Amino acid sequence: MSTSDGYFSGSIAEAYDADHAGTNADQAVEVLVELAGSGPALEFAIGTGRVALPLVKKGVEVSGIELSTAMVSKLQDKPGGAEIDVVIGDVATVQIPRAFSLVYLVFNTINNLNTQAAQIACFANAAHHLSDGGFFVVEVQVPPIQRLNEGERLLAFDRSANHFGTDEIDVVTQSFTSHHLWLKETGPEQLSIPMRYVWPSELDLMARLAGMKLDHRWGDWSKSRFDARSRSHVSVWQKLS
Repeated sequence: MSTSDGYFSGSIAEAYDADHAGTNADQAVEVLVELAGSGPALEFAIGTGRVALPLVKKGVEVSGIELSTAMVSKLQDKPGGAEIDVVIGDVATVQIPRAFSLVYLVFNTINNLNTQAAQIACFANAAHHLSDGGFFVVEVQVPPIQRLNEGERLLAFDRSANHFGTDEIDVVTQSFTSHHLWLKETGPEQLSIPMRYVWPSELDLMARLAGMKLDHRWGDWSKSRFDARSRSHVSVWQKLS
C-alpha cells in the first residue's frame, strides 16, 4: 500500500458509515475491552472509528494507524474523534513509539494487504507494538473456496436493495478482487478492490514468526465455536515474553 488514500478516498469515505450501518460493533467492543485490560489499545486501519470510539467510551485509551486521510477526517468529525491519536500510513510498516496491551485489525482488513509479504510484515509490526503478554486480534473471513463450484471464479457475497457484492477469486494465488456496486440517489457507484485470502493456519504461522502464539480462535465475536462450517473467525495471539 502507498501513503495515498488508496481505495478509501472521496465518496467512498464519505459514505462509509452509511454503507456499513448494519454492522454492529457492540460484541467486538466487549471482547476488545476484556483483552485490553487496563492498558492502551492500537487499532490497525482505524477508519472512521466504528470500533475505536465505542472502545474509548468504555474507558480504553485507543490510538490508530490508518492509510486514508479521508477516513481519518470522518473520524475526527465525530464527537471524541479528534482526541484519538492517529498516524497516517501503512499498518504493515508505520510505527508508534510506545507499547500497547492490545493491537487489533478487524472487518477483513488483513485481506487488504494483498501480498503474503505484506501480511507477514503486519504481524511483525503488531508484535513490535505489543508489550510482553499483550494480544493481537484479527477478525477475517475464512476463504470460501468450498462454496465455489469446480472451475468457477465468481462468488456473490451480498445482495440488498442498494448493494451488490461479488468476489472474483484466483484459487492458485489466493488473490481475489472484491467488486462492489452501490445504487444511490446520485446514481450507481462501483468499486473493485484487489485483496488476498489468508488461511487460519497461515495466520498462525505468521504469528509464530513474529514471536506470538495462538491464544483463542472463535467463530465470531460472541465467542462461538470455530468449526468447519464457520465462515469467519476472530483469532487472538499473545506475544511471548
